[in-house]
Amino acid sequence: MFSQHPIGRTARLAGVGIAVTALAFAATACGSGSKSDSGQVVVGLITKTDTNPFFVKMKQGAQKEADAAGVKLLTAAGKFDGDNASQVTAIENMVNAGAKGILITASDTKAIVPAVTKARAKGVEVIALDTPTDPQSAVDALFATNNFTAGQLIGKYAKAVEGDKPVKIAMIDLNPGVTVGVLRHNGFLTGYGAAQATQEMKEDVSAPNVVCAQPAEGDQAKAQSAMETCLQKDPGVNVVYTINEPSALGAYTALKTAGKEKDVLIVSVDGGCSGVKAVQDGRIAATSQQYPLLMASKGVQAVVDFAKNGKKTSGYTDTGVNLITGKPQAGVESKDVQYGLDNCWG
Repeated sequence: MFSQHPIGRTARLAGVGIAVTALAFAATACGSGSKSDSGQVVVGLITKTDTNPFFVKMKQGAQKEADAAGVKLLTAAGKFDGDNASQVTAIENMVNAGAKGILITASDTKAIVPAVTKARAKGVEVIALDTPTDPQSAVDALFATNNFTAGQLIGKYAKAVEGDKPVKIAMIDLNPGVTVGVLRHNGFLTGYGAAQATQEMKEDVSAPNVVCAQPAEGDQAKAQSAMETCLQKDPGVNVVYTINEPSALGAYTALKTAGKEKDVLIVSVDGGCSGVKAVQDGRIAATSQQYPLLMASKGVQAVVDFAKNGKKTSGYTDTGVNLITGKPQAGVESKDVQYGLDNCWG
Protein backbone atom coordinates (compact mmCIF):
# COMPACT_ATOMS: atom_id res chain seq x y z
CA MET A 1 0.00 0.00 0.00
CA PHE A 2 1.22 3.48 -0.74
CA SER A 3 0.18 7.07 -1.07
CA GLN A 4 1.21 9.83 -3.44
CA HIS A 5 0.07 12.59 -1.11
CA PRO A 6 2.18 14.75 1.22
CA ILE A 7 2.68 13.16 4.61
CA GLY A 8 1.12 14.53 7.79
CA ARG A 9 0.64 13.23 11.30
CA THR A 10 -2.88 12.08 10.45
CA ALA A 11 -1.92 10.16 7.34
CA ARG A 12 -3.08 6.54 7.59
CA LEU A 13 -2.48 3.85 5.05
CA ALA A 14 -4.59 1.00 6.36
CA GLY A 15 -7.99 0.02 5.00
CA VAL A 16 -9.48 -1.95 2.18
CA GLY A 17 -10.27 1.09 0.06
CA ILE A 18 -6.69 2.34 0.10
CA ALA A 19 -5.37 -1.14 -0.59
CA VAL A 20 -7.58 -1.45 -3.67
CA THR A 21 -6.51 2.00 -4.86
CA ALA A 22 -2.85 1.16 -4.36
CA LEU A 23 -3.11 -2.11 -6.22
CA ALA A 24 -5.00 -0.51 -9.06
CA PHE A 25 -2.35 2.17 -9.40
CA ALA A 26 0.40 -0.43 -9.36
CA ALA A 27 -1.30 -2.35 -12.14
CA THR A 28 -1.59 0.70 -14.37
CA ALA A 29 1.70 2.43 -13.59
CA CYS A 30 4.21 2.85 -16.36
CA GLY A 31 6.53 -0.05 -16.94
CA SER A 32 9.72 1.93 -17.30
CA GLY A 33 10.90 0.76 -13.88
CA SER A 34 12.12 4.26 -13.06
CA LYS A 35 9.54 6.94 -13.88
CA SER A 36 5.84 7.60 -13.42
CA ASP A 37 3.44 8.34 -16.26
CA SER A 38 4.25 12.04 -15.78
CA GLY A 39 7.96 11.36 -16.38
CA GLN A 40 8.93 11.97 -12.74
CA VAL A 41 11.44 9.77 -10.99
CA VAL A 42 9.61 7.60 -8.44
CA VAL A 43 11.03 7.03 -4.95
CA GLY A 44 9.46 4.70 -2.39
CA LEU A 45 9.61 4.99 1.39
CA ILE A 46 8.49 2.12 3.64
CA THR A 47 8.51 2.60 7.42
CA LYS A 48 7.71 0.25 10.29
CA THR A 49 4.54 2.15 11.22
CA ASP A 50 2.90 5.43 10.29
CA THR A 51 2.11 6.42 13.90
CA ASN A 52 5.47 6.45 15.68
CA PRO A 53 6.68 10.10 15.70
CA PHE A 54 10.12 8.95 14.55
CA PHE A 55 8.70 7.63 11.29
CA VAL A 56 6.34 10.60 10.92
CA LYS A 57 9.43 12.83 10.91
CA MET A 58 11.23 10.49 8.53
CA LYS A 59 8.34 10.79 6.07
CA GLN A 60 8.35 14.56 6.40
CA GLY A 61 12.05 14.64 5.60
CA ALA A 62 11.61 12.38 2.58
CA GLN A 63 8.67 14.43 1.29
CA LYS A 64 10.52 17.71 1.66
CA GLU A 65 13.53 16.38 -0.24
CA ALA A 66 11.32 14.78 -2.90
CA ASP A 67 9.48 18.06 -3.46
CA ALA A 68 12.77 19.95 -3.73
CA ALA A 69 14.12 17.43 -6.25
CA GLY A 70 10.89 17.28 -8.27
CA VAL A 71 10.43 13.53 -7.77
CA LYS A 72 7.36 11.54 -6.79
CA LEU A 73 7.35 9.94 -3.33
CA LEU A 74 5.29 6.83 -2.63
CA THR A 75 4.95 5.82 1.01
CA ALA A 76 3.81 2.76 2.94
CA ALA A 77 4.01 1.40 6.47
CA GLY A 78 3.35 -1.72 8.45
CA LYS A 79 0.20 -1.93 10.53
CA PHE A 80 2.42 -2.48 13.59
CA ASP A 81 6.12 -2.79 14.40
CA GLY A 82 7.04 -6.28 13.22
CA ASP A 83 4.55 -6.41 10.33
CA ASN A 84 6.76 -7.91 7.64
CA ALA A 85 3.91 -8.97 5.34
CA SER A 86 2.73 -5.41 4.71
CA GLN A 87 6.29 -4.30 3.98
CA VAL A 88 6.78 -7.12 1.46
CA THR A 89 3.54 -6.13 -0.29
CA ALA A 90 4.64 -2.50 -0.32
CA ILE A 91 7.95 -3.39 -2.00
CA GLU A 92 6.14 -5.38 -4.70
CA ASN A 93 3.64 -2.57 -5.30
CA MET A 94 6.34 0.08 -5.52
CA VAL A 95 8.42 -1.97 -7.96
CA ASN A 96 5.30 -2.40 -10.13
CA ALA A 97 4.62 1.33 -9.88
CA GLY A 98 8.01 2.13 -11.38
CA ALA A 99 10.09 3.05 -8.34
CA LYS A 100 13.72 3.79 -9.17
CA GLY A 101 14.68 3.32 -5.55
CA ILE A 102 13.08 2.19 -2.29
CA LEU A 103 14.00 3.38 1.19
CA ILE A 104 13.01 1.03 4.01
CA THR A 105 13.13 0.66 7.77
CA ALA A 106 12.64 -3.08 8.04
CA SER A 107 10.30 -4.48 10.68
CA ASP A 108 11.80 -7.97 10.39
CA THR A 109 15.40 -7.56 9.33
CA LYS A 110 15.79 -11.16 8.18
CA ALA A 111 12.37 -11.92 6.70
CA ILE A 112 12.42 -8.84 4.45
CA VAL A 113 15.60 -9.93 2.65
CA PRO A 114 14.01 -12.11 -0.11
CA ALA A 115 11.68 -9.25 -1.16
CA VAL A 116 14.60 -6.82 -1.16
CA THR A 117 16.67 -9.22 -3.26
CA LYS A 118 13.88 -9.51 -5.85
CA ALA A 119 13.56 -5.73 -6.09
CA ARG A 120 17.30 -5.27 -6.56
CA ALA A 121 17.32 -7.97 -9.24
CA LYS A 122 14.91 -5.77 -11.19
CA GLY A 123 17.32 -2.85 -11.06
CA VAL A 124 15.75 -1.02 -8.12
CA GLU A 125 18.12 0.63 -5.66
CA VAL A 126 17.18 -0.39 -2.11
CA ILE A 127 18.49 1.62 0.83
CA ALA A 128 17.93 0.82 4.50
CA LEU A 129 17.18 3.71 6.84
CA ASP A 130 17.74 3.53 10.61
CA THR A 131 17.61 -0.29 10.85
CA PRO A 132 20.25 -2.52 9.20
CA THR A 133 18.95 -5.57 7.39
CA ASP A 134 20.35 -8.96 8.34
CA PRO A 135 22.72 -9.28 6.61
CA GLN A 136 23.44 -5.59 6.07
CA SER A 137 24.72 -6.43 2.57
CA ALA A 138 21.18 -7.36 1.50
CA VAL A 139 20.62 -3.69 0.59
CA ASP A 140 22.67 -1.34 -1.56
CA ALA A 141 23.34 1.09 1.28
CA LEU A 142 22.46 2.04 4.85
CA PHE A 143 21.82 5.52 6.26
CA ALA A 144 21.50 5.23 10.02
CA THR A 145 22.58 6.12 13.51
CA ASN A 146 25.28 3.87 14.87
CA ASN A 147 22.79 2.17 17.19
CA PHE A 148 25.48 0.40 19.18
CA THR A 149 27.04 3.78 19.92
CA ALA A 150 23.63 5.20 20.84
CA GLY A 151 23.24 2.42 23.41
CA GLN A 152 26.78 2.89 24.69
CA LEU A 153 26.19 6.60 25.31
CA ILE A 154 23.21 6.06 27.59
CA GLY A 155 24.97 3.11 29.24
CA LYS A 156 28.00 5.25 30.07
CA TYR A 157 25.71 8.00 31.32
CA ALA A 158 23.77 5.65 33.60
CA LYS A 159 27.00 4.24 35.02
CA ALA A 160 28.32 7.76 35.65
CA VAL A 161 25.16 8.63 37.58
CA GLU A 162 24.97 5.40 39.58
CA GLY A 163 28.69 4.97 40.19
CA ASP A 164 29.44 1.89 42.27
CA LYS A 165 25.97 1.65 43.82
CA PRO A 166 24.25 -1.72 43.43
CA VAL A 167 21.83 -1.60 40.54
CA LYS A 168 18.90 -3.64 39.36
CA ILE A 169 18.39 -2.99 35.65
CA ALA A 170 15.16 -3.45 33.71
CA MET A 171 15.43 -3.45 29.92
CA ILE A 172 12.38 -2.54 27.83
CA ASP A 173 13.42 -3.91 24.45
CA LEU A 174 12.16 -4.05 20.86
CA ASN A 175 11.47 -7.51 19.39
CA PRO A 176 13.93 -10.41 19.73
CA GLY A 177 16.50 -10.56 16.92
CA VAL A 178 15.72 -7.18 15.28
CA THR A 179 19.07 -5.57 14.55
CA VAL A 180 18.36 -2.08 15.85
CA GLY A 181 17.07 -3.47 19.15
CA VAL A 182 19.98 -5.86 19.58
CA LEU A 183 22.52 -3.13 18.87
CA ARG A 184 21.04 -0.66 21.35
CA HIS A 185 20.53 -3.30 24.03
CA ASN A 186 24.07 -4.63 23.76
CA GLY A 187 25.53 -1.16 23.43
CA PHE A 188 23.85 -0.06 26.66
CA LEU A 189 25.19 -3.00 28.66
CA THR A 190 28.66 -2.52 27.18
CA GLY A 191 28.61 1.21 27.95
CA TYR A 192 27.48 0.49 31.49
CA GLY A 193 30.27 -2.03 31.87
CA ALA A 194 27.82 -4.75 32.83
CA ALA A 195 28.60 -6.98 29.85
CA GLN A 196 30.81 -7.22 26.78
CA ALA A 197 29.37 -7.19 23.29
CA THR A 198 30.31 -6.16 19.77
CA GLN A 199 28.33 -4.72 16.89
CA GLU A 200 28.60 -8.06 15.10
CA MET A 201 26.62 -9.93 17.76
CA LYS A 202 23.10 -10.77 16.63
CA GLU A 203 21.42 -11.65 19.92
CA ASP A 204 20.84 -9.69 23.11
CA VAL A 205 23.47 -10.21 25.79
CA SER A 206 22.60 -10.21 29.47
CA ALA A 207 24.27 -9.45 32.78
CA PRO A 208 23.81 -10.47 36.43
CA ASN A 209 22.37 -7.09 37.38
CA VAL A 210 19.69 -7.24 34.65
CA VAL A 211 16.70 -8.44 36.64
CA CYS A 212 14.13 -8.13 33.84
CA ALA A 213 14.10 -7.78 30.04
CA GLN A 214 10.77 -7.43 28.25
CA PRO A 215 9.94 -6.78 24.57
CA ALA A 216 7.46 -3.97 24.00
CA GLU A 217 7.77 -3.28 20.23
CA GLY A 218 8.60 0.38 20.83
CA ASP A 219 4.99 0.97 21.87
CA GLN A 220 4.11 3.19 24.84
CA ALA A 221 1.17 1.14 26.14
CA LYS A 222 3.06 -2.14 25.77
CA ALA A 223 6.08 -0.62 27.50
CA GLN A 224 3.90 0.40 30.44
CA SER A 225 2.70 -3.20 30.76
CA ALA A 226 6.28 -4.47 30.38
CA MET A 227 7.44 -2.17 33.17
CA GLU A 228 4.61 -3.35 35.39
CA THR A 229 5.76 -6.92 34.77
CA CYS A 230 9.31 -5.99 35.70
CA LEU A 231 8.18 -4.34 38.94
CA GLN A 232 6.23 -7.43 39.86
CA LYS A 233 9.32 -9.51 39.21
CA ASP A 234 11.60 -7.22 41.19
CA PRO A 235 10.25 -4.07 42.91
CA GLY A 236 13.83 -2.94 43.54
CA VAL A 237 14.52 -1.92 39.92
CA ASN A 238 16.44 1.37 39.94
CA VAL A 239 17.76 1.70 36.36
CA VAL A 240 15.58 1.36 33.28
CA TYR A 241 16.89 1.14 29.72
CA THR A 242 14.29 1.68 26.99
CA ILE A 243 14.53 1.07 23.25
CA ASN A 244 12.89 4.42 22.43
CA GLU A 245 11.15 7.37 24.05
CA PRO A 246 7.55 6.13 23.71
CA SER A 247 8.77 3.09 25.67
CA ALA A 248 10.45 5.38 28.19
CA LEU A 249 7.22 7.32 28.75
CA GLY A 250 5.27 4.09 29.15
CA ALA A 251 7.80 2.87 31.70
CA TYR A 252 7.60 6.20 33.53
CA THR A 253 3.81 5.93 33.78
CA ALA A 254 4.10 2.48 35.36
CA LEU A 255 6.73 3.71 37.80
CA LYS A 256 4.67 6.77 38.74
CA THR A 257 1.60 4.62 39.34
CA ALA A 258 3.73 2.49 41.66
CA GLY A 259 5.10 5.60 43.41
CA LYS A 260 8.64 4.82 42.30
CA GLU A 261 9.29 7.42 39.59
CA LYS A 262 11.69 9.46 41.76
CA ASP A 263 13.78 6.43 42.66
CA VAL A 264 14.50 5.13 39.16
CA LEU A 265 16.85 6.40 36.43
CA ILE A 266 15.35 6.09 32.92
CA VAL A 267 17.53 6.37 29.82
CA SER A 268 16.47 6.02 26.21
CA VAL A 269 17.19 6.54 22.51
CA ASP A 270 15.58 8.75 19.84
CA GLY A 271 15.82 12.46 20.65
CA GLY A 272 12.40 13.41 19.32
CA CYS A 273 10.93 16.71 20.47
CA SER A 274 8.53 15.09 22.97
CA GLY A 275 11.37 12.93 24.25
CA VAL A 276 13.69 15.89 24.77
CA LYS A 277 10.88 17.69 26.63
CA ALA A 278 10.65 14.62 28.87
CA VAL A 279 14.38 15.01 29.54
CA GLN A 280 13.76 18.68 30.28
CA ASP A 281 11.09 17.92 32.89
CA GLY A 282 13.00 15.00 34.41
CA ARG A 283 10.90 12.03 33.33
CA ILE A 284 13.85 10.77 31.25
CA ALA A 285 17.39 11.33 32.54
CA ALA A 286 19.13 11.19 29.16
CA THR A 287 18.50 10.15 25.59
CA SER A 288 20.65 9.48 22.54
CA GLN A 289 19.41 11.78 19.79
CA GLN A 290 19.07 10.46 16.24
CA TYR A 291 18.38 12.37 13.03
CA PRO A 292 15.71 10.57 10.94
CA LEU A 293 14.97 13.59 8.76
CA LEU A 294 18.61 13.52 7.67
CA MET A 295 18.45 9.78 7.00
CA ALA A 296 15.42 10.21 4.77
CA SER A 297 16.71 13.25 2.88
CA LYS A 298 20.03 11.53 2.18
CA GLY A 299 18.15 8.47 0.99
CA VAL A 300 16.05 10.43 -1.47
CA GLN A 301 19.15 12.26 -2.71
CA ALA A 302 20.88 8.93 -3.32
CA VAL A 303 17.99 7.62 -5.44
CA VAL A 304 17.85 10.88 -7.42
CA ASP A 305 21.60 10.62 -8.07
CA PHE A 306 21.12 7.01 -9.22
CA ALA A 307 18.37 8.12 -11.60
CA LYS A 308 20.67 10.78 -13.05
CA ASN A 309 23.97 8.95 -13.35
CA GLY A 310 23.15 5.26 -12.96
CA LYS A 311 25.52 4.81 -10.03
CA LYS A 312 24.10 3.26 -6.88
CA THR A 313 25.15 4.42 -3.43
CA SER A 314 26.90 1.76 -1.38
CA GLY A 315 28.07 1.09 2.15
CA TYR A 316 27.12 2.63 5.48
CA THR A 317 26.66 6.34 6.17
CA ASP A 318 26.57 7.29 9.85
CA THR A 319 23.99 10.06 10.31
CA GLY A 320 25.20 10.90 13.81
CA VAL A 321 24.08 10.64 17.43
CA ASN A 322 24.38 12.94 20.46
CA LEU A 323 23.59 12.34 24.12
CA ILE A 324 21.03 14.85 25.40
CA THR A 325 20.67 15.51 29.13
CA GLY A 326 19.89 18.27 31.58
CA LYS A 327 22.32 16.81 34.11
CA PRO A 328 25.70 16.25 32.42
CA GLN A 329 28.15 13.80 33.96
CA ALA A 330 31.92 14.07 34.07
CA GLY A 331 33.61 11.98 31.42
CA VAL A 332 30.48 11.53 29.32
CA GLU A 333 30.19 13.81 26.29
CA SER A 334 26.74 15.33 25.97
CA LYS A 335 24.65 18.20 24.64
CA ASP A 336 22.20 20.24 26.69
CA VAL A 337 18.43 20.24 26.46
CA GLN A 338 18.33 23.41 24.36
CA TYR A 339 20.53 21.75 21.73
CA GLY A 340 18.19 18.78 21.80
CA LEU A 341 15.13 20.99 21.28
CA ASP A 342 16.82 22.95 18.50
CA ASN A 343 17.79 19.75 16.67
CA CYS A 344 15.02 17.33 17.60
CA TRP A 345 14.89 15.18 14.54
CA GLY A 346 16.51 17.51 12.08
